[in-house]
Amino acid sequence: MNLTFRLRFYTHFGQSLFLTGPREFLGDGKIENAVPLHFLNHEFWEITVPIPENEIVRGRLTYNYILRNPDGSIVEDWPGGRAIDLAAFARFGVSEVLIVDSWNDMGNYENACFTEPFQNVLLKSNFTEIHAPAPAEPTHTFKVKAPLLKKNETLCIVGDAEALGFWSTAKPLLLNRVAGDDFLSAPVDLRNNFFPISYKYGVFDLEKKTFARYENGANRILDDHVAPHKHTIVQDGFAQLSAAPWRGAGVAIPVFSLRSETSFGAGDFSDLKRLADWASSVGLKLIQLLPINDTSATHSWKDSYPYAAISAFALHPIYLDLRRVATGKNKTLLKKLEPERQRLNALETVDYEAVMSAKLNFLKRIFASEKSKVFAGAEYQDFFSRNQDWLLPYAAFCYLRDQFGTANFDEWKNFRTFDPEKISEWLAENSSARDEISFHFFVQFHLHVQLKDATDYAHAKGIVIKGDIPIGVYRHGADAWRNPELFHMEMQAGAPPDPFSAKGQNWGFPTYNWPRMERDGFAWWKRRFEQMSRYFDAFRIDHILGFFRIWSIPADAVEGILGHFVPAIPVDITEFGNRGIPFDRERFTKPYVTNKVLGDLFGKNAEKIKRDFLVATHDETFSLKPEFATQRKIESHFSALEKSGSNAKIQEGLYDLVSNVILFEVENSGGRQFHFRLGMENTASFKNLPANTQSRLRDLYVDYFFRRQDQFWAGEAMRKLPAFKRATNMLVCGEDLGMVPDCVPGVMKQLVLLSLEVQRMPKNLGQEFSRPKDAPYLSVVTPSTHDMSTIRGWWEEDRNLVQKFFNQELGQMGEAPNNCEPWINKAVVAQHLASPAMWSIFQLQDLLGMDGEIRRADPAAERINVPAIPQYYWRYRMHLTLETLQQSARFNEELRNGIRESGR
Repeated sequence: MNLTFRLRFYTHFGQSLFLTGPREFLGDGKIENAVPLHFLNHEFWEITVPIPENEIVRGRLTYNYILRNPDGSIVEDWPGGRAIDLAAFARFGVSEVLIVDSWNDMGNYENACFTEPFQNVLLKSNFTEIHAPAPAEPTHTFKVKAPLLKKNETLCIVGDAEALGFWSTAKPLLLNRVAGDDFLSAPVDLRNNFFPISYKYGVFDLEKKTFARYENGANRILDDHVAPHKHTIVQDGFAQLSAAPWRGAGVAIPVFSLRSETSFGAGDFSDLKRLADWASSVGLKLIQLLPINDTSATHSWKDSYPYAAISAFALHPIYLDLRRVATGKNKTLLKKLEPERQRLNALETVDYEAVMSAKLNFLKRIFASEKSKVFAGAEYQDFFSRNQDWLLPYAAFCYLRDQFGTANFDEWKNFRTFDPEKISEWLAENSSARDEISFHFFVQFHLHVQLKDATDYAHAKGIVIKGDIPIGVYRHGADAWRNPELFHMEMQAGAPPDPFSAKGQNWGFPTYNWPRMERDGFAWWKRRFEQMSRYFDAFRIDHILGFFRIWSIPADAVEGILGHFVPAIPVDITEFGNRGIPFDRERFTKPYVTNKVLGDLFGKNAEKIKRDFLVATHDETFSLKPEFATQRKIESHFSALEKSGSNAKIQEGLYDLVSNVILFEVENSGGRQFHFRLGMENTASFKNLPANTQSRLRDLYVDYFFRRQDQFWAGEAMRKLPAFKRATNMLVCGEDLGMVPDCVPGVMKQLVLLSLEVQRMPKNLGQEFSRPKDAPYLSVVTPSTHDMSTIRGWWEEDRNLVQKFFNQELGQMGEAPNNCEPWINKAVVAQHLASPAMWSIFQLQDLLGMDGEIRRADPAAERINVPAIPQYYWRYRMHLTLETLQQSARFNEELRNGIRESGR
């Protein structure tokens, strides 16, 4: 059998096209082995591929196209939907297949409608299966996509051929619509017809049994011929319908923040069902969560930080509903915990340690009597079989963490290195460790069952669930213990300075060893995404900028300000001379400390600082003593001293001395390559340089950060993100906030990754606020995130900024109210609902803020996280129960009407 692929694509000089797929004759899905197409004419590229007999019997063939630009960059078309059943053609004696294809631009917004949330939930009720009669011996099959057809609509085809009704719309040829196939299709017998043939798709009303309208645009043209044993497949891309893009609204809240009458001091997976009930009743279509992975590193409140997972796969035990674990006599045992449950559930915020202690102690008490029944079940055995790759190391990690009293595996003596054989020994029948390790299997299984049940329940209510995948993993976690080669353990990931964190953020996570990850096709990342897809329909990639470049901080630094982007093209030493900059390595790369600098930082304590922490060098400058030469050494010194305001101020001042540099020298570069310190112009070191040196350094700084890196970073992202996207069909949203390179929007649009548009974090220079009405369709708009104050909280933070917002963005005259009155909150929500963005998603607190009766009294108590505080206690809870929220008739009706009127 010969397959001829003919792709309609208008190329520019230097561009070339390739064909790829997961078969040997198509390069085994590897871009470097893709099959080149040949230029046919100004409209088409083509390649004929002979198919071996052993490949034909394998049946379904999937494939997609690749464009290579003159600069070597690669662009893939949308990977879904293209498939041919080779075995079926062979059965009908077909030996030649011509596929006339259309390029499917990844950035086409309609592609998003073929992701899981749309296909499985949001558009499912619109689907009407159609099985139109087929001719005995079709010569052609027309295929086209139309994901936004309404209920009781399908497509038809008419044209200037007998089989196409000679343009009659009285009884047009209906296209088949089958579950699981992205395309609608129509087999047609075009024997005895003259080519070329003109045709067009149209919408047919199944209820009225009438032709409704043609697609937009000019007639389509097919130039072909009919031959014995030949079949032509015409894949026309998307029907050109004028359907309005789909838009929806959602609510964002951490699971731990949920409060129901039956909660145990923190929200659990069962509470998601109650939230889905409420969301469905008011017309919301999505629930967005924070990460739900296990963070139990220290067994203290510090584990409340949901982005420091000790496993990228394991779920957090705090989300377990104990009522659904206990059976038989253990239900009576659970009743004895009722006073403690009620006490914890009545607290204003989450008491993380008390909730975890109560839940884990109860689970350990009942484990012996529950384990046999659970482990013998088919559902558990299937779960264990599917998940043992991560479950075994995770459970062993938890066992050793508790045995040694620390998650830092460097302190585990003979067990600091992962050893699968040792785990097998521990799980032997006579091993004393068997039960302690198996306990974690037991807990994870119940978490899996409860989360799957909750998401299935939400789907039945028409609600999709959006998860959150952290950019990093905890330094002392199961993933780093098992696969240390995947990480740069000597570095720390974070974020550069921004308006919310002047000195940047140091998350403490190890950075990724991307070259090593790429060697096995990013297998670890793909497993993460596949795991997410078992529970979620969509997910937010935390700090998606990290896939372009990560803010990498040396291990001896405490503050994020001492980081630089990795990878990045450094500044070569020759560039300074070429620009007329007198290069002084000591002056540019070492802390600049003078009497004036010390006076500005420490005031009357300057002499004490010189005496205790510095040594004089030359020219009235100083350097830090070796024992205080890094921020970590300074941190260690002050951790042993009494906690006081004066000590804290001195410590922070010494940190500022360490970071008072202009350049960071690239390790192993022989002193020839450098990275600029971000915010160089704000340093005392820079301000004390001659004016002409400042000017030339500033130009080089701008080139370093804003010119030379852009295409390099785009290439880095395109090496990773397409591979991750192919691993799942979830709708992917990227948290693209902060210092956003110019290349990011283009890459995200190309891959149909939704951007995040936050009103108070405009991406355009010179703007103080972004406007929801200007947001791109492939985006999520929101007035606030979990890392920010709510609308009401922000209103009381910066009077000058609020006044501008009141006058400019709300169009109000006069002085802004001191507090965010309900009508103001309502106006902000309405702006976001009216946005053209695919999704408008609101923190629950921002929705409740619209109603003066049910909103929380203190807006400051609504905040979930403060990024500027490195060790923040994440403990926010709803102030009213989900049951009360469901019964708040006036608020619910007003919200329901607002969502409906917005068209969401």
